[in-house]
Amino acid sequence: MADDARPFDELAQAAADLGPAIEPPGYQDLLVWIVNTAREVTGAEAASIAVLNQREETLRFQLDVFAWEQNSRGEMELQPTRDIVFFPALLTLGPGEERNIRVGAATPAGVAEKTYRIFVEELPPSSGAPLPAGHVRVLTKVGIPIFVEPTKSTLSGRIQDAALRAGQLSFAVRNTGTVHFVVQSIKLTGYGPAGERVLEGALEGWYVLPGGTRRYDLPLPAVDCPRIRSLGIEVQTTAASLSERIEASAGACAP
Repeated sequence: MADDARPFDELAQAAADLGPAIEPPGYQDLLVWIVNTAREVTGAEAASIAVLNQREETLRFQLDVFAWEQNSRGEMELQPTRDIVFFPALLTLGPGEERNIRVGAATPAGVAEKTYRIFVEELPPSSGAPLPAGHVRVLTKVGIPIFVEPTKSTLSGRIQDAALRAGQLSFAVRNTGTVHFVVQSIKLTGYGPAGERVLEGALEGWYVLPGGTRRYDLPLPAVDCPRIRSLGIEVQTTAASLSERIEASAGACAP
C-alpha cells in the first residue's frame, strides 16, 4: 500500500455489514432463479419478471408488493401498497419450468421516482410430508426492486455533514436527484502532517433512493487517529463521482 498507509481494520467488518453494492442479476446463489427482470415501469407499460425453478421438485410461491423507503442507515422500510399490480399472485412451477410475472403501475408518475419491492416467497410443499430426521427445509424469499419512473429524471448527489469527532469519522451520502442511484464503492484516506497517506479503507454501499440520505459512522484506529491531519472521502455512484476532504481539528481523536 502506497506511503506505508495502514488499512482501517475496523472498516473491513463494517464493509461486510453494509450489503452488496448492487444485487447480482439472476440471483445465481438461489435454486429459484429470477431472470430477465425489467425493473422500470413507465405509465401503463408492464414489466416482466421470469421465475425459473431449477430444482427437481414442484415448488409453490406467493407474491406480495410493498412501497419501499429507507432510513438513514440504509435499512428497508416497507409499507403495504396498491400502487403496483401484478399477476399471478400464486404460482406453481414444476421442475425446470419457467413462468412470467406481469407487473404494472396503478399510480401516475410523480416528480420523483416511486420505489417498491415485490417479494417472491416459496411456500411449504402442499403434501405436508414430514422431512427425514435431521433434515431442514430452507424456503426461498426474494425481494425485487420496482421503480416507477418520474416525469423528469435527474441523477445527482453529494457528500454532506463530514466530520471527525471523538475518533469517529461521520459523513452522509445524499441523493439530490429524482431517481435512485447505487453507491458502488467508498474510498477513505487519512493524510499525515506532510501529506503522506497513513490510513486507507474501502467500503461498499447500496441503493440511495431519491431524496434519501445514507449515513456512515466509522471509528478510526486509536493508535493512528492522532497522526491524521486531513481525511479524503471518495464515493463512486452510478450517478457521479463524489469527493470531499476535511481537516482534522486539534483534539478530534480525543474521546
